[in-house]
Amino acid sequence: MSALARILAWTLAVALVALPVVAVMKGWIGAERWPLRTLRINDDLQQVDPAAVREAVLPHAQQGFFAVRLDDAREAVAVLPWVEQADVSKRWPDVLEVRVSEHRPFARWGDERLLSLQGRVFPAEGIDVPQGLPLLHGPDGRVEDVVELYGEARELFAPTGYTVRALLLDSRGSWAMVLSNGTEVVVGSHQARIRMARFARLLPQLLQQKQLPLARADLRYTNGFALTWAEESNA
Repeated sequence: MSALARILAWTLAVALVALPVVAVMKGWIGAERWPLRTLRINDDLQQVDPAAVREAVLPHAQQGFFAVRLDDAREAVAVLPWVEQADVSKRWPDVLEVRVSEHRPFARWGDERLLSLQGRVFPAEGIDVPQGLPLLHGPDGRVEDVVELYGEARELFAPTGYTVRALLLDSRGSWAMVLSNGTEVVVGSHQARIRMARFARLLPQLLQQKQLPLARADLRYTNGFALTWAEESNA
């Protein structure tokens, strides 16, 4: 037998062995012989609908145990509302397991997104947004800075009896916030923490002296504040 004939014979033998394996792995054959019969989803879900997870995974599970593409199934689950992370695995002989971690919302991020406790911004579309979340906003690359200053502001104003309803950072690096009593506070871009601390310390005295709702406070002054009271809102 010539060398060429031996090469062809070996190639054919390898192909005869490999083709059935490839066919099974691709799902061309074997989906009925090795079907995925059981779908397991973690039962501690509070926001993600298990029926939606099942619907997302089903088209991939129909390919059978060997042919199912776990990455594709995982991506199909990962895009569902409230899903922070998804993991899909299989267990012999017929089990597909889906493990879903949910976002835990910490605040609203702008008008159309939420911020999770893990510091991740995610879409709010299709989500029933919980009531009472503070409003935070800023450039996406400044999430940590916004969250850090919000935490400090909340501590500073806690003794006054007011909470921070909103904290905003604009594209120019200027801060503003809204207190729970509706007061709008312009903080500015410099010495934000020092300005807020000074205002929080003097706020009870200011409110006691005027006996009127404080509509707006501008902290961008070296030795004081510019205050607008409710009756002066048109000034």
